[in-house]
Amino acid sequence: MNNDYEKMRKQYADEARALWGDTDAFKESERRTAGYTADDWSAMHDSMDAILEGFAKLNERGVAPDHEKPRLQVRKLQQFISDHMYNCTDEILKGLGEMYVADERFKKNIDRHGDGTAAYLSACIKSYCE
Repeated sequence: MNNDYEKMRKQYADEARALWGDTDAFKESERRTAGYTADDWSAMHDSMDAILEGFAKLNERGVAPDHEKPRLQVRKLQQFISDHMYNCTDEILKGLGEMYVADERFKKNIDRHGDGTAAYLSACIKSYCE
């Protein structure tokens, strides 16, 4: 894994600690990921990319955010987060969906899978959580 990625991951971790360090979800994530190796982080990154690529493909095909296929993809994302980081409740998931479009860094990272993927993902999460 390259140094730029590690630097970015540390920056995000420091920022997350400042914003959510007192929450149970953050504490759980810290505990669960403490022993992750660089290979573990790389595998998680690859798995998340595959999930995001799934949203990009659905978006490219024009599948409505409230259709069953995107709902299944949202469940897959939520389960991935719960399995590897913290219990991702619907409330937390909804906040993530909003952050994915509000924070330009997240939007840019998600949209590298296809223009509009972040907005589509956010709409899918919103539909799922309603």
